[in-house]
Amino acid sequence: MNILGLSCYYHDGGVALVRDGQLVAAAEEERFNRKKHYSGFPEHALAYCLKEGGITLDEVDHIGFYEKPLTKFNRLLETILADWPKTYPTWIKSLPIWLTQKLNMTKTLQQELNSDREILFCQHHLSHAASAFLVSPFREAAIISADGVGEWTTTAWGVGRGVDLDFSGEISFPHSVGLLFSAITAYLGFRVNDAEWKVMGLAPYGKPTHMDKFHEVVDIRDDGSFRLRMEYFDFTHSTSRTISRKWEQLFGRPQRPQESELDDFHRDIAHSGQKIVEEIMVKIAGHVQRETGMKNLCVAGGVGLNCVANWRMLQETDFEDIYIQPAAGDSGGALGTAFYIYNSVLKNERSFVMRHGHWGPSFTDDEVAATLKSNDANFEVFDREEALLEKTAEMIDQGKVIGWFQGRLEFGPRALGARSLVADARNPKMKDIINAKVKFREAFRPFAPSVLKERAHEYFEMPEGFDAPFMLLVPMVHKHKREVLPAITHADGTGRVQTVTEEDNGRYYRLIKTFEKRTGIPVVINTSFNVRGEPIVCTPQDAYNTFVNTGIDVMVIGNCVVTEKPGDVDFGAGMKRSVTLESSSLINR
Repeated sequence: MNILGLSCYYHDGGVALVRDGQLVAAAEEERFNRKKHYSGFPEHALAYCLKEGGITLDEVDHIGFYEKPLTKFNRLLETILADWPKTYPTWIKSLPIWLTQKLNMTKTLQQELNSDREILFCQHHLSHAASAFLVSPFREAAIISADGVGEWTTTAWGVGRGVDLDFSGEISFPHSVGLLFSAITAYLGFRVNDAEWKVMGLAPYGKPTHMDKFHEVVDIRDDGSFRLRMEYFDFTHSTSRTISRKWEQLFGRPQRPQESELDDFHRDIAHSGQKIVEEIMVKIAGHVQRETGMKNLCVAGGVGLNCVANWRMLQETDFEDIYIQPAAGDSGGALGTAFYIYNSVLKNERSFVMRHGHWGPSFTDDEVAATLKSNDANFEVFDREEALLEKTAEMIDQGKVIGWFQGRLEFGPRALGARSLVADARNPKMKDIINAKVKFREAFRPFAPSVLKERAHEYFEMPEGFDAPFMLLVPMVHKHKREVLPAITHADGTGRVQTVTEEDNGRYYRLIKTFEKRTGIPVVINTSFNVRGEPIVCTPQDAYNTFVNTGIDVMVIGNCVVTEKPGDVDFGAGMKRSVTLESSSLINR
């Protein structure tokens, strides 16, 4: 039985293919069309998933969509009428899109699919919940789903048992922890639905000096339920502003213009705003644990990508274990919809655990070599993996930034060792080097450590054998290890950990193991193989374009190593460069 899950028309469109209860393929459209957070129909991701599965659309048994558009339209209408006439601009902007595309979503999707197949619609937060619980290692668990907004629901919680999902509580629009975090993002001058990570990255550099004002903005109860005080927000009636003038008056400054200087005020806003979101999520988690009595927790929705909140939910409640799959945001709704149909609707037993995030396209060594030859690149081919890894580890030890391209592309926003930039976490200058010469982004942006799972407890305050494969938890770095790993230790002493195993990460694990044998350190920097404003690379051509247009020193792609670039390019510290990468061709494999 083949089931397709689709997510699109808001942001981060994606596709997942499930066959007989096993995930076959999953990918975001942005990786193929090179348009970050692409929201349109994911035609290339669909073509890839069908090709990876070796099937045509006619061989798909069920097609599911990750939300219920009519319910969402009802919410839009009620919101517009409740705030009329302030909502007139929203009405004018939204109505044509709904009338031509979203209102009759069945017809829209059938036209894109060139098929009259039935489309099944799954409630938004059920898609999220299914994407976490039904692929988790738990037979039963509490579930929390939180994001901006689905149809009406913004936060939901309940229990998963076997193949069944049961919500017992929810918070409805406009009261939303996701939209609160979006408001903080906008106030700091970052792009909403794109740069929330910047708030998390900036937060450790600040102090909680604005907590009293944030408690004025949002009323939080002991059980985690909350209400936004809507006089501080404009998102219910404005298409361009999230916060109101009253917000700016409360905090004493106007919204920061994009790309302008960041100062202590902005750092303190980021810190305080992050803390208020953590407070909400920890209180919800505590309430849900007491209500359900469960020892395991699954988290989904865009807020599930807030790594610090995730770790605190585990540390400060009676939950013993936590699971968040790597595409916790909207693209993961495609994954959840497919498994919800297979397990919860059709009542098939669960047989799959999502242990890794590598569900996208891969390329053979011959395809890699052909791409490099077509670009007249000079490269060395290594016939033995051992020699390839020893050479790569040596270059990392020498302070070089490695573009690492191996195996199947990751699903979700994190690079997990397939399309990664890898470097030496011991080098205190490495964070600034990568931010300035490679990423062309803000100097405060942190980098994550990849660590051998069996050694993680020696460097981070986490139990021995603890699993954190998706870079979604932020424990403390042991105090005596912070000087050893300065490039991945945040200003507050934490690190966004990815634990790596040979079973699930293969060559990437063996690279870190080789580096450990050479240096004694089982940790490397891992950040995504891309530049600011671009999606993570997908194809060998994407990788080569990024390599030659940035300060990446070496590219290790398949069994090939590329050290030379065409012409002389100086990527000095602090240099900024606008990079436009050509669109990747539809993948061959």
